[in-house]
Amino acid sequence: MAATVHDTSFFSRRILVLIAIVALHIGVVIMLATGLARKVVEIIAPPIETKLIEEVQPHDVPPPPPPPEFERPPIEVPPPDVTIEIPVETPTAITNVTDKPVPKSPPAPPSPRAVIKANGKFPSTDEFYPPASIRLEEQGSVIIKYCVGPNGKLAETPTVVGSSRSARLDEAAVRLAKAARYTAGSIDGVLTTDCNSIRVKFELKK
Repeated sequence: MAATVHDTSFFSRRILVLIAIVALHIGVVIMLATGLARKVVEIIAPPIETKLIEEVQPHDVPPPPPPPEFERPPIEVPPPDVTIEIPVETPTAITNVTDKPVPKSPPAPPSPRAVIKANGKFPSTDEFYPPASIRLEEQGSVIIKYCVGPNGKLAETPTVVGSSRSARLDEAAVRLAKAARYTAGSIDGVLTTDCNSIRVKFELKK
């Protein structure tokens, strides 16, 4: 029968390990019981210090001044130019419908005709002043009407249309008109018989 050989060194190592474990547990228990573990913890980790910091209250500081107010200049906005166009109503043409005949418009007046009055070149009154009237110092004016034909000669005897109140002076004025030279009048360039008048003034020279 074979004999089993046990290794004594193996058992001795196991016993030592068990003894160490048991001793370690016993030591931990003792440290917890005696407060040694708390001291070790305090040594390893120092206690946390807390400091109360008093909050510093700010002193009463006056508020900052308000920002300056700038007065804005008034802005004048000119009124807009508004043009209102008023529609103009076009008058409606009214057609007069009637059966009555439309009266004819009067004929246009004739255009003015170029008329030249008869004229004459009369001698001086000194040649026909009556001597008796000069002695009596008779003075006056006579209006004589004369008519001239197309040939430039008197168409009839001159007549007194404004007397001087002296028969001598009136007759002298007619003689003066007979001795004058005449120019015939005309209408639109055509010679015609025309009448005119002249004032013959007898006056004494001083």
